Amino acid sequence: MATTKDNLKEAFAGESQANQKYRAFAKKAEKEGFANIAKLFRTTAEAERIHAEGHLKALDMIATTAENLQAAIDGETYEYKEMYPPMVELAVADGHKAKTMFKFAVDAEAVHANIYTKALEAVKKGVDLDVSEFYLCPVCGYIELGAAPEKCPVCGAKKTVFEQVA
Repeated sequence: MATTKDNLKEAFAGESQANQKYRAFAKKAEKEGFANIAKLFRTTAEAERIHAEGHLKALDMIATTAENLQAAIDGETYEYKEMYPPMVELAVADGHKAKTMFKFAVDAEAVHANIYTKALEAVKKGVDLDVSEFYLCPVCGYIELGAAPEKCPVCGAKKTVFEQVA
């Protein structure tokens, strides 16, 4: 029999996935010229985010910044060391197009773990990161601090496609 904690974890996962799915659906609707449907998907995605965050809070999984950073480091490290490598291997063996994004994820998640480690070191010293500009490669998820690179080291995307995240 499921516990409330089990139900919260399942609900968090479902709401999180719905948020991401609806955001992707919004992009597609926008590209196809359905601006209002895109807006509907984005609005619903935000509603799902609110639900997911509420479930995460009820699970007591939002802690101090230092603890949250350690949880992020642990998660990103698990992804690039344990989760994604066998996925890449199987996708390559299957000749599946997923191999590209799985490989991008392996490389980008390692960078994320490294950046979170730097952030945790700063927090332990009682200071914020000394960098305030963050650049995201919209192709592979690579993050660069300070300034966008001329070329993404993970996927090769040009500097001009990088997005600055507020």
